Amino acid sequence: LLTGAFHEDGFADTCDGLGGNAERARALEIMKDSRIGAYGAIGIVVMLGLKALALMSLPLGWALAALCVAHTLSRAVAVSLNCWLPYAGDPAHAKAKPLAQQVSVGTWAVACVWPLALIAMFAAARHGSDSFALPSPQAWAAALVAAAMTGLACARWFRRRLGGVTGDTLGASQQLSELAIYLAVLAMLGR
Repeated sequence: LLTGAFHEDGFADTCDGLGGNAERARALEIMKDSRIGAYGAIGIVVMLGLKALALMSLPLGWALAALCVAHTLSRAVAVSLNCWLPYAGDPAHAKAKPLAQQVSVGTWAVACVWPLALIAMFAAARHGSDSFALPSPQAWAAALVAAAMTGLACARWFRRRLGGVTGDTLGASQQLSELAIYLAVLAMLGR
């Protein structure tokens, strides 16, 4: 509700545009279309279902901590792609024109510090409380690796298919890395 499902919409549009074998220009055109297609509908249902199942499978403390970290860390992945990859769409006609500009390395560094600070805070709180279970340092390490690997996979995919990123693909990278973080934390719980 707070974001207006902004990233979910980008994920659905990316599924529609890149789900088939459309050439670059056609894929970008499909992603601009406000209507949702079969790939987008299936993708968003699967994405939301997997996120809900992963979070419901975690103990309450783990789930709350994972939510906080995943929201900041997954956005750092999107900022990373926006920093290191060129914009693939037409900047003159971009809905999110500010995203058509690459962010600075300083902005990228700030985006990366927030999730690391949260992880450090949760790691310190874990040692101070026995009554409220929080993820282990190994779970946070797995979350960082999952986010990085997802970001690298998205970067490779978007560069190969589109020549860079668009606002929609940044939303898709955020959604995919958020899910990867939940799954990594869940895997470290042993479930």
